[in-house]
Amino acid sequence: MVKISALLSLAGWFLAPVLADFGVTTSGSSYIIDSGDSDGFVVTVSTSDCSITSIVFRGTEYQYSGKTSHIASGLGSASVSYSIVSSSYAKVTCVADNSDFDLTHYYVIPSGQSSIYMATKINSEPSVGELRYIARIDSGELPIEYPYGDYSTTSGGSAIEGSDVFEVDGETRSKFYSSTRFIDQEVYCVTNSGADIHACMVAHPSRSYEKSSGGPFFRDICTNNNGDYSAVTWYMNSGHVQTEAYRTGLHGPYALSFSRTGIPKSSDMDWDAFDSLSISGYVADSSRGYVTGTASGLLTGHDSYVGTVHWYNSNYQFWATVSSNSFTSPAMVAGTYTMVLYQGELEVASQSVTVSSGSTTTSNIAASSEITTDDHSTVFKIGLWDGQPLSFRNAANQLRMHPSDDRMSDWGPLTFTWGSSSSSDFPMAIFKDVNNPVYINFDLDSAISSTATLRIGTTLSFAGGRPSVGVNGYTQSFSAPTKIDSRGVTRGAYRGYGDVYDASIPSGYLVSGTNTITINVISGSSGDDFLSPNFIFDCVELFY
Repeated sequence: MVKISALLSLAGWFLAPVLADFGVTTSGSSYIIDSGDSDGFVVTVSTSDCSITSIVFRGTEYQYSGKTSHIASGLGSASVSYSIVSSSYAKVTCVADNSDFDLTHYYVIPSGQSSIYMATKINSEPSVGELRYIARIDSGELPIEYPYGDYSTTSGGSAIEGSDVFEVDGETRSKFYSSTRFIDQEVYCVTNSGADIHACMVAHPSRSYEKSSGGPFFRDICTNNNGDYSAVTWYMNSGHVQTEAYRTGLHGPYALSFSRTGIPKSSDMDWDAFDSLSISGYVADSSRGYVTGTASGLLTGHDSYVGTVHWYNSNYQFWATVSSNSFTSPAMVAGTYTMVLYQGELEVASQSVTVSSGSTTTSNIAASSEITTDDHSTVFKIGLWDGQPLSFRNAANQLRMHPSDDRMSDWGPLTFTWGSSSSSDFPMAIFKDVNNPVYINFDLDSAISSTATLRIGTTLSFAGGRPSVGVNGYTQSFSAPTKIDSRGVTRGAYRGYGDVYDASIPSGYLVSGTNTITINVISGSSGDDFLSPNFIFDCVELFY
């Protein structure tokens, strides 16, 4: 008679991954890379097109069977080779040079790890107009998205806008609602109901984004369970509210990591290995420089006023958070950069700095924007000068749901009364076909005898939307902002060029007693509902 303990021991033996030696074997048109780790992590790469066709972790296949994982919608064809570096790293090199792609993509799988490190060097922008790596994970195994849950789970939904915004069980969902600001984005995953297996994209704190575009506050699609598979996507650039030209060169490293011990951390990843892997376009820290200094003149009193320093040129971008009025950059490639200071996401200073290899440059920066430093008398201010609509109505939901969602508060049109209304009563956006115009009522004890300014800060516009102002019979309009050819507010975006409009109100129009300001959105374009011309508010201030 077999003892129960013996049966349990035998069952445990069958469930455990079968250990193998680290290495690469060739099977037909595939490279099979076994990491040799205790979790039995094995990855199969097609030698014809560089796509991943299999990812086995602890004996389970996690690669979706219907489509492979790859750059864009697939390279079509590529020259694929591999090498073993320092007896510890399997490096697969894929060179694509065709009508759609001119790039080299790398997979690096370290011995004893359950991670696929990647880097993508482009010589020109792909013809598809965006650069991304999409890992397609079997949604039957890992259906749950982290950290935002089902906001971007579109499985079983009906499209309500384009082919990327859906309604699911009365809630709006979109892959765009999985986004996180680059400066905050370290890891995002798909997992199972027990959260005991995670497949995660992990970012290096600075290198992963240095060839992307849009700066520290840009955001893009991260995850999407669409029913067929759970997509875990690394976007290097896209036309999703694009505000900056794309950069060529080496994007990465970034990593797809599997874990059964919780969510991977960037600090635990083997990024330093890239120093010795002979990756084309990779610049080691030893050949880089730093910028350090102080940042002064930032407003205090609110969490959204946190300072950020941003360095960029046509080749690279970097950033650092201000702490106790000081900052130190990450390791930067030598060159001359524009150096910007942000209060929240509002640009308040800009200057030039040159970085030299192997040295640290001191460059102090002080807020100089008249928006935050000018001495004037404020009549009222709705919101905060922080480059974000955070304090306004519906801003708390806008990142994760469509403006038509029933969970949103009513958009208006409305009348805002200074003194009795709060910022949360003021709409974060004004739509030509939905809540146009917005009225602001306020009382003055006495008339303002000098010229006054109504300053309207915006963060993003759509279809040429910009304000037209009326003040007790006085009107002023503005020219169209620089066009961003992308939907914004309906796809969870709020950041664009950050236009500011100053309406100069002549003496005699602001009177003792009740005054009314009317803000309309105007445009030469048209549209329906939430795709009508619109803009998003940052702050509205009346001063003299």
